[in-house]
Amino acid sequence: MTDQIQPSLVTPPTSGLDPMVALATSVHASPGVYALLLGSGVSSATGIRTGWQIVSDLVRRAATAKFPDDPAAGDAAADNPEAWWSEHGDGQPLGYSGLLEALAPTPAARDALLSGYFEPTPEELADGRKAPGEAHRAVARLIARGSVRVVLTTNFDRLLERALEAVGVQPQVLSRPEQIVGATPPRHHRATIIKLHGDYADLDKRNTVDELQTYSPKFEGLLRTVLDEYGLLVSGWSADWDLALVSALEATRNRRYPLFWGFYGASLSESASRLVAQHGAVQLPGQIADSLFGGLVTRLEALDRLAEPPISRAMAVARLKRALPDPVRRIELYDLLDREVTSVVDRVQDTQRYPLAPPPDATNQVFDDRISDLRSDVDTLLYLLTHGLFHDDDGAHDALWVRVVQRLMGAHTPVMGQPLHQYLDGLRHYPALLALCTAGVAAIVADRDVTAVHLLRRPLWRSHDGIQDEQTAVKALHPYRVVDTNMIKGLPRWGGGNSNFFFAPSHLLRLEIREPLRELEPDDQRYQAAFDRFELIASLVALTSGNKYDRNVWWGEVGIASHWTYAAADGEQYHPGLRKIVANVKSSQAFQQALALDPADSVRIADELTEAVGRMREKSGWG
Repeated sequence: MTDQIQPSLVTPPTSGLDPMVALATSVHASPGVYALLLGSGVSSATGIRTGWQIVSDLVRRAATAKFPDDPAAGDAAADNPEAWWSEHGDGQPLGYSGLLEALAPTPAARDALLSGYFEPTPEELADGRKAPGEAHRAVARLIARGSVRVVLTTNFDRLLERALEAVGVQPQVLSRPEQIVGATPPRHHRATIIKLHGDYADLDKRNTVDELQTYSPKFEGLLRTVLDEYGLLVSGWSADWDLALVSALEATRNRRYPLFWGFYGASLSESASRLVAQHGAVQLPGQIADSLFGGLVTRLEALDRLAEPPISRAMAVARLKRALPDPVRRIELYDLLDREVTSVVDRVQDTQRYPLAPPPDATNQVFDDRISDLRSDVDTLLYLLTHGLFHDDDGAHDALWVRVVQRLMGAHTPVMGQPLHQYLDGLRHYPALLALCTAGVAAIVADRDVTAVHLLRRPLWRSHDGIQDEQTAVKALHPYRVVDTNMIKGLPRWGGGNSNFFFAPSHLLRLEIREPLRELEPDDQRYQAAFDRFELIASLVALTSGNKYDRNVWWGEVGIASHWTYAAADGEQYHPGLRKIVANVKSSQAFQQALALDPADSVRIADELTEAVGRMREKSGWG
């Protein structure tokens, strides 16, 4: 076949290497050649039930409703669903269709009943259940980077689809035979998910559970093609119950590319062992899906760095300056920023590089090291933002700068199955906060306060606290949410606690982004004044929030007396930046539009800002 994927190299299974090494080198050398086979073990850790568990629970519900006075009826029925249904059901074999029709007679009711098994409640989201897990997010990253194009799955849920959506990939999902006829061939599509047992929305159309054990001719043909043309990485699948899939693998006599099989524990099931022996598969023991796919991503990224060394910071800035004013090179500019952001996000989300569990030695040095490492990760990006914002004279690329902040905010994703240290969890937003401050101050140095407002208002992040509200950057990246004051005061870099830091987060941030902005504003006093204006604008944006609970001003060193001056006329202290911003709030139509502020409310908001800054001055005790 002329359009068949042609790999440059396929590493054969070897007994002398760590099998993860063979897997990583094979996938890296031949992107798109390996498909994934994901079983229920990939999703069960997130709280999603298997198909048979859903049947058992539906029977439990039916028995409980039929015998409401017998508290043991539900559990007894669930212990032997087929026997109970044979005696009390509709006379047909046990299946989803009959169960759902008995429990929920209308389509809307059936949809609601089924969604309860797969869609999370706010409480479940708060607990990290029924949401994409580490394995789903790692698979999404494999697909986004082009390493994998095809996923076979026996799962009904949509967790992988949601994980792909989060990284900007729209997959082709094939869950019904009629979809296959007009589908794009998998080799020509960026991402194809083949749901061998269908999607949960289709369960009410299945007559018997046995239908999950056989495939239509169209699905059989597609499955044969994938098994013949692609290598395979298996995870979370026992091979005990999916007879049709076992048969398809047994019928694949001559595999073109290796088969890798990840499993938890020391040994495979009998059925899986037969398939491994038949195909000479490479076994990856002791690998749950999270560690398997997360480890694969980490190894692929390490191989990337060998194959294509990253460009230097100076070279990246030079490329940005060439592309920024040229409309023809707009895509080059966006790719440059996206690659750098992706590099930062990948590092932040690497829980091996940055563990989130409470460390056994939770000393101030641990937190200082984490802050330093995260600052190093984002260094090149801060220089790109500094020069990009300053030289983007007409704000033509404001959407790009907003996108950068939003993508960095998105690096803070739910983590399930492990305790989180509050400080370390909050620091996952530290690169985004550094980027926001750098971009905002650069815009102010360029005298584009409206762009600073956009950076604070437009990037959105969905929280994981059970409320699942979309938060703007001014709330999600509030310094006091990202870094703890007492932690900062105790960092070893200061030589111990320093009570002179009235606004410790502000003090830290001003130092952290000083160097990237030094080329644009070498004068330290003017730099401090620009950062003051950014803190004032951030407080202003917070005060214009429609939700009273979000109106948290950014307490900062703008309130320290040394940042103020005296008026010659009356000897009163005032802040020049505050005066300018108050004037803009009251009179600048562009400023009011950027804030979505009704002009009638401008005087009130300006007074609230002045009052909030006055409280900062009081807190600092006049420096």
